[in-house]
Formats: sequence, C-alpha cells, structure tokens
Amino acid sequence: AIKCRYCGEFLDGSRRPPPAPPKEVQPWYFRTTNIGLALCCVGPLALPLIWWHPKMSRTWKIGLTIIIAIASVFLIWSSIVAIQHLKAQFNELHQLMSS
Repeated sequence: AIKCRYCGEFLDGSRRPPPAPPKEVQPWYFRTTNIGLALCCVGPLALPLIWWHPKMSRTWKIGLTIIIAIASVFLIWSSIVAIQHLKAQFNELHQLMSS
C-alpha cells in the first residue's frame, strides 16, 4: 500500500508531496481592511499607507490619490454648506425666540 486507507497518509516517505511554501504575510498596516478603516477615520492623512504599499502598482496609487482628493474636497465643501444652513436656521430660531 502507498497510502493508509484510514488517514490518507503516505506510508513511503519518498512519495510525499513537497510542503507548500510559507505564505508571505503582509504587515497589519498594509492590509486592505486596515487601509480602508484608516481612510474612513483620518481621510487623506492615510495616503502614505497607500503610497508605501509594496505590492500596489503606481497606477493604482495615483488613481486612489485622485479619488481620495476629489472626495475630500467634496466632503469639505458639503460640510461648509451644512454649517451655513445650520447657522441660518439658528439665526431664524433665535429671532423667533427673542420676538
């Protein structure tokens, strides 16, 4: 017999398949989940994680930087508009309360 019929183990050591090479583990800060979480928490301040990523192509890095920059400008602009609307609403409420 070449293999054990119960456990499937090779009985002859020379017929064993070669062990799989160890999988290269990325540092925790280069994992996609952590980069996404950093972008959600600190926005464009997380761009160095993208630029220092060893396996990401330059095209992806430039594309993601442009997308993050556009999203940041849009979010800043919408925040300014929202604050202006809140100030206007507060002023109207203040005038109603003082009348």
